[in-house]
Amino acid sequence: MTEELLRELKAITPEEQRILDGSGEIDRDIYMSNEQNVIDAKKLLDEGKLIRVRPHTRFVHFPRHIHNFIEVIYMCTGTTHHVVNGKDVVLKPGELLFLNQSATQEIYPAGEDDIAVNFFILPEFFEYGLTMISEEENQLRDFIIGCLRNEKEAPGYLHFKVADILPVQNLVENLIWSLWHKLPNRRSINQATMGILFLQLMNCMDRLETDTKVESGLIFSVLSYIDNHYRDGELTELAEVLHYDFHWLSKEIKKRTGKTYTELVQIKRLTQAAYLLRNTNKSVTDVALEVGYDNISYFYRIFQNRYGITPRQYRKDGE
Repeated sequence: MTEELLRELKAITPEEQRILDGSGEIDRDIYMSNEQNVIDAKKLLDEGKLIRVRPHTRFVHFPRHIHNFIEVIYMCTGTTHHVVNGKDVVLKPGELLFLNQSATQEIYPAGEDDIAVNFFILPEFFEYGLTMISEEENQLRDFIIGCLRNEKEAPGYLHFKVADILPVQNLVENLIWSLWHKLPNRRSINQATMGILFLQLMNCMDRLETDTKVESGLIFSVLSYIDNHYRDGELTELAEVLHYDFHWLSKEIKKRTGKTYTELVQIKRLTQAAYLLRNTNKSVTDVALEVGYDNISYFYRIFQNRYGITPRQYRKDGE
């Protein structure tokens, strides 16, 4: 992040100055429309806008609350301590925290050098980005769909520990810059940027921490295992890890996702192969081997079945 922008984000706001002068608590009128602890999009977003960026207010405790919008928090410097659905989440520099509409959040006071940026987002802002994601079952896609549908059983948060992933950092900081400086045509640019960010985060599912509700916890565990072990993971091993009977687990995966474990693994492998073909110079053979296919002819066949073209054509079309 540029020093100039970081200086602007670090500047003491009038709200923070009132806190430092002794008010001691948040000004509810800035955030809430009634006595309920609901932070209201109408208070924070200009009419007709789908997204806004704002520095996180420091020096004050935010009591437990929910939002009627989606919040994404990016930590620039320092740390912030959140309690989301009863779980402690400490956000460190370069990390991202996605909160859905039903998540309860409490925030402990931050210091002067704890600079975080809050994105306030209405669900429909994500619709374009969702079209850029394949139909692969994964926790990020399910979270976004859950936000769009306002599903209560969806996980309350996604915590991405991606400080060392440069493309993610660049995309988030591009979003901040565009919104902070109110660049022209920013809605379409920012929606496309968010879609590309989703694609990058889908390659970082091993950096994800989340809470899961009882009903959806099993499938999130399955998808997380596949995200991390799609090259060589086996359903027998997963059943042992989760302490479930192999045959019961196989049937539950099919019942809850509409796909078998093998189909979910294949979708993940082919999605990763497509990413490598478009974003690296690795040969088709090396890509096939990297995602878990020793039989190159078989890889060509199933890739063409999914995408309608060969791996070589797929790479050429993306150039």
